[in-house]
Amino acid sequence: MFVRMFARRQVVAMLAATASLAAIPAAQANDAYPSKPIRMVVGFPSGGAPDILARIFSEKISLGQPVVVDNKPGAGGNIGAETVARSAPDGYTLALGTVGTHSINGALYSKMPYDMVKDFTPVILLASTPNVLVVHPSVPAKNVQELIALAKAKPGQLTFGTPGIGTSLHVAGELFNTMAGTKIEHVPYKGRAMAIPDLLGGHITMMFDNLPSALPVVKEGKLRALGVTSAQRSTSAPDIPTIAEQGLPGYEATSWFAVFVPAHTPKEIVAKLNAEMNRIFTLPDVQTKLKTLGLDPILGTPEKLAEYQRSEIAKWAKVVKDSGAKAD
Repeated sequence: MFVRMFARRQVVAMLAATASLAAIPAAQANDAYPSKPIRMVVGFPSGGAPDILARIFSEKISLGQPVVVDNKPGAGGNIGAETVARSAPDGYTLALGTVGTHSINGALYSKMPYDMVKDFTPVILLASTPNVLVVHPSVPAKNVQELIALAKAKPGQLTFGTPGIGTSLHVAGELFNTMAGTKIEHVPYKGRAMAIPDLLGGHITMMFDNLPSALPVVKEGKLRALGVTSAQRSTSAPDIPTIAEQGLPGYEATSWFAVFVPAHTPKEIVAKLNAEMNRIFTLPDVQTKLKTLGLDPILGTPEKLAEYQRSEIAKWAKVVKDSGAKAD
């Protein structure tokens, strides 16, 4: 009897020891993250706000491993977002998501290669920025009202370029057309870097651009800024009036940027990434740089991003429906 009880106790002890040993690698795996380079996928070419934010993260990270920024432009950012959605949920592939890739495109594209909510886990809402309406200097309009009058006098003759179908800049133009009653033709490009040369050359009339990207060109006098798309004037460019205050009350179309990882990424990894990004983007030099670029830091928890994303999906679905905009 004693022998059997002793044997049972030995078995229980061995099982407990085995379970403890099995738990050690898992705990070490979480503690060791990251143990190899992290890839941050940006669904747009270099030079724009998403790329700028990704590179700030790559330069400031202090988790012991480098961040490689991987630009995969095309399809309004969908190519890059799909890459992350289909990646392993291990924290080594991150998406620099935008208002387009994670709130607009679901309503704009009839067939999406990923689900904007189900295929991702939110990490952090990094920043937002107004867009700004810029025109070639040869355009006679000096303000929004004059542009609207010009567009109505020449229906279908004015054009607005964008970095691609489904971007926030595309929908900003569609919203403008809807509210102003104009027919300014959309000309999509494969990224901002391809649209700007045509605008500078006068081959397209105008463009809604992210304020951080447009400000340097505007300051050089190569383009004229007519209005920002935010509800209030930007602190980075207070001399540029809002479109809303120039005869289109209620007009608002800001861009935001956030980080997502594939769905089912472990919570411990998400928490570590969130903490590191909150640290980086509250550094004084980073805050100064963001404000200089016209980017307003937001930050916070993954839950804050999830809630904000839900509200943005509902908002832009209505805008897309009302405008009739569609992407193939």
